[in-house]
Amino acid sequence: MQNVPACPTFAELLDGAQHSAVHLEMRDSYGVASEADDFERWKQTGERDTDSNSAYWAPWVELVRRAVERGVKVHRARIVSEPVSDYIRYEHAGTVVNLRAGEDVRWLSRRCTSDIALPGNDFWLIDSHLIRWNHFTGDGASGGGEICRDPGITKLCADAFETVWGRAVPHEEYRIS
Repeated sequence: MQNVPACPTFAELLDGAQHSAVHLEMRDSYGVASEADDFERWKQTGERDTDSNSAYWAPWVELVRRAVERGVKVHRARIVSEPVSDYIRYEHAGTVVNLRAGEDVRWLSRRCTSDIALPGNDFWLIDSHLIRWNHFTGDGASGGGEICRDPGITKLCADAFETVWGRAVPHEEYRIS
């Protein structure tokens, strides 16, 4: 059996980024345990935690701010089916915090991606040469991460992200359908 190196944390990846950290999300729902309570509250009340200093958001906000202050561009693109799922509505409602932290976020209808060669999993691409795959179970729970440095695969991801980014709508202009 081959030894698989431990997957770096997001903090390690973003703290090590030199110029770019791009994230492509392609699922219509996630079932990540750390979001479960907030998502349930949002479904029941329509209220979303958008306090950048809350226990939920503060670690992420600080991590992104550190990267952005070093000159790292942090971009997130979300490919979504329309009309969107409840989870995407929830994500959209909280994206204001991502923006405050320094991320640039765009949205693209899945209908506009049929001619794009997309990888099979969500990913982070750090400095155009390191991929952190985000694996998920069928119900959207985290299935763990995996690192890839293969130049051909990083090029696929970089090209896919750039194409999505070029077509996507900035968060401020994207209207939930």
